[in-house]
Amino acid sequence: MTQGPDENVDQKVCYCFHVTRRKLLNFLRIEHPRVASQLSECGGAGTGCGWCIPFLKQLHRQFQTGGDTELDRLTADEYARRRAAYIRAGGGTPPPGATPLPEEPTTPPDTTSSE
Repeated sequence: MTQGPDENVDQKVCYCFHVTRRKLLNFLRIEHPRVASQLSECGGAGTGCGWCIPFLKQLHRQFQTGGDTELDRLTADEYARRRAAYIRAGGGTPPPGATPLPEEPTTPPDTTSSE
């Protein structure tokens, strides 16, 4: 199910430093950062594992020009799963205190026997 921007404002964008979309949108509205990297001044967003950086750039672009972001189309669960896959693939290291990764899906043991 697709969520609209108003429906997911409390969704975390930066899991390393627990920064929500609401915090980022308020920061954008109040501070008017000229470049996306200035969003790091909002609770350290984007300075942990690096997963959220492309989404921070999208939010910055959305604030400046309108449109939607990939965040508008992802559920919180899918976003967390993608972050976990990114980290497990060596994409970054979350700092202490970051939101833990969800459990890896386990494959049930093969119960078929070739004997």
